[in-house]
Amino acid sequence: MDDVTTLGPDTALVVVDVQVGFDEPAWGRRNNDACDDNVAALVAAFEESGRPVVLVRHDSDEPDSPLRPGAPGNALKPFLADRAPDLLVTKQVNSSFHGEPDLDAWLRGHGVRSLVVCGITTNHCCETTARVGGNLGYDVWFAIDATHTFDRTGPDGSTMTADELARATATNLHGEFATVAPTAELLERLSGRAPRTEP
Repeated sequence: MDDVTTLGPDTALVVVDVQVGFDEPAWGRRNNDACDDNVAALVAAFEESGRPVVLVRHDSDEPDSPLRPGAPGNALKPFLADRAPDLLVTKQVNSSFHGEPDLDAWLRGHGVRSLVVCGITTNHCCETTARVGGNLGYDVWFAIDATHTFDRTGPDGSTMTADELARATATNLHGEFATVAPTAELLERLSGRAPRTEP
């Protein structure tokens, strides 16, 4: 990834699947209670700066999913519900680049070359979106603390905690598909200030 000081005007925010249905307890134990506040801060900063904001909604085709169209859980969370995004993408798979309308075509048509990815869940739709975006040639930033996920049991029967899964995602992505950074750093880069570093 290029070492850039600021996030330029050709940077878009992609907010993945921040939907009411993910608040249901059936998903299990989650991490990062600050996720929604950090997503909201990024959305507000991008809107204020005039940079594009893309909201992505998962329209599940599974009949019992809380994210299925028509279910209350399909709705975007209240802090996003009244926003007027530059683009709304709906999808049925993990990648935001495989939905309607075509995200890649829209971004290229608007001169976007850099993305900040945030949302739910860290290790599924957010990670997949970042990987595909990196493969398509975008300079991807992954706002790790503006995502959250849930504990998950693997094929060997052992459980990885949500925090462990988030660390695995950060390790998988950083320097390969994306630059992983906290929200505070991304807000500084968006404002044109170089992030503070320890001496």
